[in-house]
Amino acid sequence: MRMRISNDIADLAAVFREAGFSLYLVGGAVRDYILSKENNDCDFTTDAEPGDIKKLFRRTIDTGIKHGTVTVIFHGKHYEITTFRTEGDYLDSRHPESVHFVKSLEEDLMRRDFTINAFAATLPDGKIIDLHGGMRDLKHKTIRAIGEPEKRFSEDALRMMRAARFSSQLGFRIEKNTLSAMADLHSTITKVSAERIKEELWKLIAGKDPRYGLEVMRSTGIMDEILPELSLTYGFEQGGMHKETLYEHLVLALECARDHDYPMPVRLASLFHDIGKTKVRAEGSGGREWTFYGHDQVSGDMTDTIFRRLKTSNDEREGVVHLIRNHMFSYTPDWTDSAVRRFITRIGLENINNLFFLRVCDMSATVGHAPVPDNLLAFSERINAELEKENALTIKDLRIDGKRLKEIGIKPGPQMGEILKRLLDDVIEAPERNNAEYLEKRALSLAQCQER
Repeated sequence: MRMRISNDIADLAAVFREAGFSLYLVGGAVRDYILSKENNDCDFTTDAEPGDIKKLFRRTIDTGIKHGTVTVIFHGKHYEITTFRTEGDYLDSRHPESVHFVKSLEEDLMRRDFTINAFAATLPDGKIIDLHGGMRDLKHKTIRAIGEPEKRFSEDALRMMRAARFSSQLGFRIEKNTLSAMADLHSTITKVSAERIKEELWKLIAGKDPRYGLEVMRSTGIMDEILPELSLTYGFEQGGMHKETLYEHLVLALECARDHDYPMPVRLASLFHDIGKTKVRAEGSGGREWTFYGHDQVSGDMTDTIFRRLKTSNDEREGVVHLIRNHMFSYTPDWTDSAVRRFITRIGLENINNLFFLRVCDMSATVGHAPVPDNLLAFSERINAELEKENALTIKDLRIDGKRLKEIGIKPGPQMGEILKRLLDDVIEAPERNNAEYLEKRALSLAQCQER
């Protein structure tokens, strides 16, 4: 089988060939080509050592020179190229004690993680090389460690998360010896940085079969190490209208988000939205049903803790936590227009759709796939009607700003911020108040009250 090679990559390979070296395309790009999946993330390997590579090209970057990786800038594009290498012992399940450059592609491919990632393609002709049965495992949708699974995972514990991630992304199943080694070595995942774990976990959650990927983590013990809060939901009974355990409910909600192709914040919120129920469950009246008062806030707090532990960005953490803390909103037709406007302001216009998506996933995981309830549709129509009026919903929409408040004698600082919030509250209650004359008088009156 041959891989189609672009002209730019063929030209890159020609530079190596003319200097007496070989260049190969390796890993995921070759795998995905065989699977007819798009992948523009190309990795290359060569028998040229880093010093040789730097001499061949005018512009290079020492991306990981210690481990034999140089980024070449060629025809305006960046190509990451690594010298054939073998690695010494991994004393910390993360970093090799030493790296040795070799002249054999076979030796280089032996150090890779799974058979389906150990393909190489000769350049420039694109002939695919399979030395570890990767084609067989692709055919049978199997993830199998190269050689001894224990050794592969001892070299880099993150490979266990990668196995779970690939199982979700590709819809493959993990071979039993590989899975057994993951269970035996699951505790070593704690040696891996939070950032690397988060990257693999997020890809798993965004995959085509997150249920299996999560179950791999749970059954091997990996989930106990990195997401103990989610592990606690397994077998946790909810009762009432919930026929499933809490864990099953959360996974069903995530699958709903996947089926609708909802954005990543909704997928994350779906998986964690009820996680706090494990902390707040109490007997209801008569001892017949459980209650979970305040679980939305506790779930938000726990998700905040998880995201901080995984070192997500502040924006991502705050966005998902905000959805979870507000997912139990309750709309009734007797809401006034100002109540609808307050809801929009509190949630944030940029979060409204995601919050509704989360509610759809929560309901789907509770009652099964069913049409969106009329009540939710009616609320959406009310919100759209308010948005069409173009009334003020944020401080930026007010017909007055901090500059003007300063001009009329109000000092910048917490006092000014509080006044602007009060003005917005007034305008949300009565949109006709959004005029400069009213706002200036009201601002001065508020400032005087604050000074008393």
